[in-house]
Amino acid sequence: MELGDVRVIQFGNPASHVKLTTARDRVDNIQTRRTVRRIELRKEIKGILMSTPKIYAIDLTQRPPRSPRVGLGGYAALPRMLDKGRATIVGKNGEYHFDCPLDQRVLSFIGIEAEALKSQLAEGKSDAEILGWIDANAKHKRSEWEIEQWSAYMARRGPDSDPETLKYFADMVGKVAGGREDIRSFADLLDLDDYVSFGGKA
Repeated sequence: MELGDVRVIQFGNPASHVKLTTARDRVDNIQTRRTVRRIELRKEIKGILMSTPKIYAIDLTQRPPRSPRVGLGGYAALPRMLDKGRATIVGKNGEYHFDCPLDQRVLSFIGIEAEALKSQLAEGKSDAEILGWIDANAKHKRSEWEIEQWSAYMARRGPDSDPETLKYFADMVGKVAGGREDIRSFADLLDLDDYVSFGGKA
């Protein structure tokens, strides 16, 4: 008789018998427990996935964020910051940094904290929902004309007059633009840098 076969021993009355537990029975019990545990794990994972908000993030290793000239609610550079924030949350920010000096200017003008904004993005909120949250929570209740003037300034803002900033800007233009003289603002520089970073030629 092979190992694992069911062995039956009869005692007196042929109608009564005792089935002995074999090696195969024990293996089957172990496999059953493993199967049950796998099912339980799948349910746990499914529950976690269902409770995790879906974040629609741009993969910034494959394409750049939106231009600093693009606005949301009139705020220039806000969409760019949102793109970087979402990409950072999902680990697809590449060479881009959320809460960089440009982002800090936007945050300071609006009156919100970077981490508070990031928490809202982590909930999977859309641009429109984020704008609604900003309108409700911004420390500075800016008028329409204030936002318009600030955004226009940000679009044309160049380096400050201090030597360090001027040198940084000149070095970056030389690196990215290769001697072009039409790059006057940080928005010009960022747009060109995005273009060159993904295969364009200045």
